[in-house]
Amino acid sequence: MAEARRGNWSIFLTPTTPVPASWFPPLEGTDVLCLASGGGQQGPKLAAAGARVTVLDASPRQLEQDRAVASREALEIATVQGDMADLSMFEDGVFDLIVHPVSNSFVPDVRPVWREAYRVLRPGGSLLSGFSNGVVYIFDEDAMDRGELVVTDSLPYADVEALGEERVRELVAEKRAFEFGHTLTDQIGGQLDAGFVLHGFYESRTEGELLDEHMATFAATRAVKPGETG
Repeated sequence: MAEARRGNWSIFLTPTTPVPASWFPPLEGTDVLCLASGGGQQGPKLAAAGARVTVLDASPRQLEQDRAVASREALEIATVQGDMADLSMFEDGVFDLIVHPVSNSFVPDVRPVWREAYRVLRPGGSLLSGFSNGVVYIFDEDAMDRGELVVTDSLPYADVEALGEERVRELVAEKRAFEFGHTLTDQIGGQLDAGFVLHGFYESRTEGELLDEHMATFAATRAVKPGETG
């Protein structure tokens, strides 16, 4: 955090590729929402760099990590438990920047996420989002573990529909979140339909994964709400 306080910092929207520095506004005094971004990684670093940070996440455990890091580093961070698709606790136009790392694979419909992000941003504000390419969900996981690419499903994908009843019950018993695979029409087209203008895009790979030997399985976008900041 000492480096972040000196202006030397970076964060990730996808597992392995840092976000370009040019995607960020000057952070001093900037109102930032870390959307579904609990865990003590992005929020504290942005706060150390001078931003006024609010972290929203559905998981109390993830939010506790943000509070723990903030306490340890003497940082001020607001934490809110909530649904990334329902930001009704926030008024319109209260944030300058939204940071949304890979997490919308846990919602059945991403379009409400984009609409709510657009609403709570000020004109000229940016949404920085990372997401998995939904194609990762069409392949059989057991086959990939054996080094084979076997197509078993299609997009859009939902665990609750693709997995058998027994596995669904196991996930419920283990209190694990269900996953959803979204189309690029919903991931990128959904941002455009919400009103955003796309100003940046990159793809990203992970290491040691079979599918990533053939294609990038993650992507990130910088989407801007038209207008000028006040």
